[in-house]
Amino acid sequence: MSEGMHQKEDMLDRLGAMTVKELRQGMRRGMFVVPFLVIQVLSVLAMLAEFNMGDVEKFSKMTGVLNPLLFFESGPFWAVAGLICVVIMPLGGLALMSQELDEGNHELLLMTPLTRWRVVRGKFVALWGLCLVTFISLLPYLIVRYFTGGIDVARNVVMVMSVVMASGVICAGSIGASSFRTNIGRITMMLLFIGSMMLSWLAPMLASYAQTDRCGWIYHLNAVAYFVCYTIFGLSLARSRIRLVVNHYEVKPSWMVIGMLIFTPLVVSMVTAMTLGYGGFVGLMGMALVAWFADVTPKAPSWMPVPQSNLPDQSAD
Repeated sequence: MSEGMHQKEDMLDRLGAMTVKELRQGMRRGMFVVPFLVIQVLSVLAMLAEFNMGDVEKFSKMTGVLNPLLFFESGPFWAVAGLICVVIMPLGGLALMSQELDEGNHELLLMTPLTRWRVVRGKFVALWGLCLVTFISLLPYLIVRYFTGGIDVARNVVMVMSVVMASGVICAGSIGASSFRTNIGRITMMLLFIGSMMLSWLAPMLASYAQTDRCGWIYHLNAVAYFVCYTIFGLSLARSRIRLVVNHYEVKPSWMVIGMLIFTPLVVSMVTAMTLGYGGFVGLMGMALVAWFADVTPKAPSWMPVPQSNLPDQSAD
């Protein structure tokens, strides 16, 4: 019995304190329980609708990951899965950072071994994990759709990857937007994030598809770079808003990430044009690296000795 408890504690330790805390709270919140129940009901209704339909999937040559049009052309089931797992549940992250920032809890957290990246990453892993758990619960419906026939297996694999990656990007964006204190600020930043995403999608995805006349490895390389870039953007935005007031050397909340959200579509479009439609991923990964190092906390080199205390000697008293 004790061995089993130790294994459970070891697993929780590996997940991280912030991830465990958010998972324990998130699985009791309405943002997980209600969508989880609703998606089961809607999935059953979607399956009944598909059974009574002729052609469930509309033909599309651009069957690649992160193509948003496929959610509307692949049947009611994928429309329901996209609505719940890509839109409703990830947008629940708009309230996550306020738990720490509004009450000043982030200052207490950062005085522990937790870093700003660990705080943000823990919230992201928990929120994305809840979305994936909800989506995994839909696998029985996918199996039923497969055995009833009339579906393209490769296309459904693409849709699975699209839900996984799109939910991750929206989770990161909502966490980044939640770091602003007012509701207007959160909504504005979320709209800016989504607008930047949409514009940055156009050039690399459409150009790589047009050059190869199919969604091949170049298209999907751009899709992976797109996922990495905007996931880092969202997390960097949240991280740049967390700062210890008592430490004067901490970098102030940076507006550089917001500027990158504005200019990234232009940069990616220029890189795509310069590489004749093939290399949009270069611009996406370059901007991701800039966002990663945009708000770095200064650290003393390892060879520098620890500063000595200047407190007066109390031994004489």
